[in-house]
Amino acid sequence: MYLTGSDFVKKKNTPLIIAAAICVLSLIVMVVALTGQKQPQATGEFTPPPFDSAVVVGTPTVPDGLGYNELDCQVYKVSLCGKLNADGHIWLTNPESNEVWLKVRILDAKGNILGETGLVRPGEYVQTVALTTIPKSGTPITLKIMAYEPDTYYSAGAASLNTTFA
Repeated sequence: MYLTGSDFVKKKNTPLIIAAAICVLSLIVMVVALTGQKQPQATGEFTPPPFDSAVVVGTPTVPDGLGYNELDCQVYKVSLCGKLNADGHIWLTNPESNEVWLKVRILDAKGNILGETGLVRPGEYVQTVALTTIPKSGTPITLKIMAYEPDTYYSAGAASLNTTFA
């Protein structure tokens, strides 16, 4: 049995045609898979935190025994009490030398928010923070200090102080 010229070309091109068809099919499957993926859900818009309504301009005179210290967070400094108790005296102080706005969030061991201040500008302080839940004495808490660039509200960093509720 002999192959004619056109039969010879057909037999030789068949694997090439099959390979090309597989490539085209693969491209179609890839395009469908890539365009059919769900786009990530857009998160809600950022809502700037409010300024604390109880701010006082100046530097506080803090009673002894509350663990009031200055923390150097490299980009900014902050002073506050490390011994938070049921009266909520935190004495959050944003030194006048800072160029950021500060706020503090009080968290329990599970990350639940127990209370938070509003924003405090440089040269201001807040004496107390309202607590939504008052933990038992000795309960571990975290004071999360958050800094924002003025007007843009871009993060200028955050620091956490792990302590216990007094």
